[in-house]
Amino acid sequence: MGELLYRTLLLVCIWRCCYGTGLQLKGDFTIYGMFPLHNTGQSISAAPGMADCKQGADNKHGFHLVQALRYAVEEINNSTGNGQLLPGITLGYKTYDTCALSASILATVDLLSQQYNSISMEPRATAVIGPDSSDYAFTPAAALGSYLLPQISYEASNEMLSNKMLYPAFFRTIPSDKNQVDAMIQILLRFNWTWIALLGSDNSYGQQGMLTLSQQASNHDICIAYQAVIPSLSNSTQQRMRDMVRNIIKTKVNTIVVFSSKRIARGFFPFVIEQNVTDKVWIGTEDWSMATLVSGIPEISTIGTVLGVSVKYTPFSGFKDFEDQAVSKLGDIRALNSLSDMVVPCLQNTDLYTMATKNFSLENYDIASSFNVYKAVYAVAHALRRVLKCDSGQCEKTEVQAGQLFQSLKQVRFSVRNTSVYFDKNGDPPTGYDIVTWIWKGTAWSFRVVGAYSPDPPYLQVDPSQIQWTGDVSDVTSVPESQCSPECPYGYRQLQIGQHKCCFECMACPASTFLNKTGSTSCQSCEKDQWSPAESEVCLNRTVLYLPWDSPLSLALLVLLALTLLLTLGTAVLFLLNLTTPVVKSAGGRTCLVMLLSLTTASCSTLCHFSIPSLPACLLKQSLFLLSFTICLACVTVRSFQVVCIFKWSSKLPRFYETWAKNRGPEIFILITSVIEFLISVLHVALYTPFPSRNYDLYYNSIVLECSNTLSLGAYVEILYVSLLSVLCFCLSYMGKDLPANYNEAKCITFSLMIYMISWISFFTVYSVNRGTMAMALQVAAVLCSVLGILGGYFLPKVYIILVKPQMNTTAHFQNCIQMYTMTKQ
Repeated sequence: MGELLYRTLLLVCIWRCCYGTGLQLKGDFTIYGMFPLHNTGQSISAAPGMADCKQGADNKHGFHLVQALRYAVEEINNSTGNGQLLPGITLGYKTYDTCALSASILATVDLLSQQYNSISMEPRATAVIGPDSSDYAFTPAAALGSYLLPQISYEASNEMLSNKMLYPAFFRTIPSDKNQVDAMIQILLRFNWTWIALLGSDNSYGQQGMLTLSQQASNHDICIAYQAVIPSLSNSTQQRMRDMVRNIIKTKVNTIVVFSSKRIARGFFPFVIEQNVTDKVWIGTEDWSMATLVSGIPEISTIGTVLGVSVKYTPFSGFKDFEDQAVSKLGDIRALNSLSDMVVPCLQNTDLYTMATKNFSLENYDIASSFNVYKAVYAVAHALRRVLKCDSGQCEKTEVQAGQLFQSLKQVRFSVRNTSVYFDKNGDPPTGYDIVTWIWKGTAWSFRVVGAYSPDPPYLQVDPSQIQWTGDVSDVTSVPESQCSPECPYGYRQLQIGQHKCCFECMACPASTFLNKTGSTSCQSCEKDQWSPAESEVCLNRTVLYLPWDSPLSLALLVLLALTLLLTLGTAVLFLLNLTTPVVKSAGGRTCLVMLLSLTTASCSTLCHFSIPSLPACLLKQSLFLLSFTICLACVTVRSFQVVCIFKWSSKLPRFYETWAKNRGPEIFILITSVIEFLISVLHVALYTPFPSRNYDLYYNSIVLECSNTLSLGAYVEILYVSLLSVLCFCLSYMGKDLPANYNEAKCITFSLMIYMISWISFFTVYSVNRGTMAMALQVAAVLCSVLGILGGYFLPKVYIILVKPQMNTTAHFQNCIQMYTMTKQ
């Protein structure tokens, strides 16, 4: 069946009776090559036939590729001494002119016929080099791979060819398009071009490249505003191309990625020029960015800046000299070719001698691809050397199976012309790319290498100053911009508008958040101990609010505390020394010492308000003050009650006070009152234990160091109890406002209690709106004012009499005052 297919295709191959020159060389092992010596643009038709390749235009690039094959084979065969790669073995070659896709298929069928027939008149293929196009490479890669016949392409870069399940024996000396896409993505990221158009040629090369690039673009926040496939140029596709250009203009993108083969790109750019599209940035693939087929389009210099990915250029010394000698050498071998040597004449009838006489120019693009052919030939030679065991100085003369060479080719690793050559597990080389730009001097085109890309590890190096930018450039970067929306400044987040995430509005970050990078759609929250105003790019540390020992306010309060303690203790000492005098007895005698002790304790409770709160301070701060002040108030209440009973209720209740005094009523009242307050405090501490806490909720920019449960139910009960006792004390004191002068303490006590109440009302008023340092200081001041109020209103008048008016501190004076009060009442 295979033989029948082959013969059928061969019969329909049309050719003229002419001889091919330089397309073959006999040797012990034959390398078959597929090179585009002509361009016919012919596609597969319904019938299995094709025209003669010589009917197409000469392809100078293909001519250079064939010359590279001949140069490499001749160099290997002619090597001597220690540099001899295959001692005793010669390499031969046969080439096909793959001028069209049908030519590639026909060449594949010819190679398959060799594998199918065990006996063949022509030399069996050791390996295949080519073809130049990914579209042309799929068929031979799949068909020949089933026989594990090694195929090494020099220009087929489609990523799909790395699939070893479908194309097991395919290798290449050009990097995979996956690396090319990576390089393009890095270029876009390097210049922050996030709003682009993506075009791809209508073939596997362009469509696979577009698919891979669009997938990677979304992973790097690059938006594709417009995407289209460029068809081959024909009368029916011209309007379609014009519409594509109009759509590019409408999207207002400044950067266009064109993932296309050079032939299709050649048909597209005239329409760009026709519609006067200028000052754009065009990013090209290795297939067209260095091809004179595209750069030679009239007036293409007006389209803007062209950045391209190019196969790394390696100096190829000796090749130019070889081509210069091609005319004489090909002339010598022209007569040796015969029609019988041409198995597929319509693919093998090119006269290289005639092409050599045309003196085609040798561009860098041609040199780079020719060097890829050169490396492919050397890779086959090194694989043969391993199989034939040539290290001993002489190669074994044995038949080499395709599978043997395939396995050896996977393991080759050598250096040629200072270039390392090997293949990874996918059959791809480790080489990177040059980044090139077009340079125009008038109408003269040239290119400049402005950077490089390395795939392993991924690294892009590019020098923007070497690029000839056109159109408007950024004032900051001096590079053209291509963005849907300008980047948001720090402190602003992106709010997407529309379907593209590259199109957004900038929204200010709220307070307590920040953003110190661009491209984010959400603001970052500050740490718990930090804060920030709106539109912030950094967070600030919150101010910690408490009463440190060394602050000016604390020092002032401590001075006031020291003065209070000095007055309280001094009064206590004075009263102790004058305990038996009438003034001290009338004030309450030993009860005064209890009052002064409780006032001293209340004053000392303020020490718990300073510094960072601790657990002991939280436990004592409120309870110690309320308990000690309750004892003081209870003593004042008893004293007021006694005076009122003696002078006001003695006639109405003659035995009440006597019973009260004999049964130790004052002591019991003070004890019970104090015990109740103590029990309330214990329950408060047990049920609502205050502990040091950091309050973050009061102020957005501050942390309040305080004790928890300050306003708990237990605290309210304590305050309510003390408030009721204060009201009772105030009422009793007021009732004695018209008593004898020596016993008339109502005004002083009333004044003291007023100071006490005003202090705490002021504190709670401020505390309800402010919980900062001022409120803390005001609480200390309220405690000290309460102590000083009692001390000043109740004790200091007695101190005055003891120290300044000792004549009033006599029993006679007190009796005289009582007699005068009695006479006044009568």
